[in-house]
Amino acid sequence: MKGSRHQKIIELIESYKIGTQEELAERLREAGFKVTQATVSRDIRQLKLFKVSDGEGKQKYVAIKQEDTLLGDKYIRVLKDGFLSMDRAQNILVIKTVSGMAMAVAAAIDAMKLEEIVGSIAGDDTIMAALRTSEDAETVMDKIGEVLG
Repeated sequence: MKGSRHQKIIELIESYKIGTQEELAERLREAGFKVTQATVSRDIRQLKLFKVSDGEGKQKYVAIKQEDTLLGDKYIRVLKDGFLSMDRAQNILVIKTVSGMAMAVAAAIDAMKLEEIVGSIAGDDTIMAALRTSEDAETVMDKIGEVLG
C-alpha cells in the first residue's frame, strides 16, 4: 500500500502544481487513498520531496533525483542497447537480451530500484525476475517500457 501511495504521490506532483500537504492529501483521497496529514508528512520525508518556486510566485513539491545523471544515462543506454523483449508468467518476468548482455541489462534494471522486484537471475541472454504479484509484473513491464520509450 505504501509503495503504491508513494508512486501515486510522485505521479501527482509531476502532473499538478501541489504546494501544500493538504493539497497532496486531498489529491490522494480523490485517487482512493485513505491518508491523514501525518501520513502525508511522513511520505514527503521518505520520498525526500522539497519545494521549489513554480515561476508564478508559489511553491510546489518536486522529487530529488537520487541517481547520478551520467550513471542513469549509462544504464538507460545499456538497457536500450541490450533489450530484445519481455514477457511474464504470473509473477515471473522473463526478459530476453542480446547474447552476452543479460548481466548488464539486469544491472541496469537493478539500478532502477524497482521495489516490486524481489530478485533476479541473469544468464547469457535471459533474465528472470521474481515479483511479488502478477500486478507488480505488469507495473514493472510498464516502467521498463517507459524507459525504453
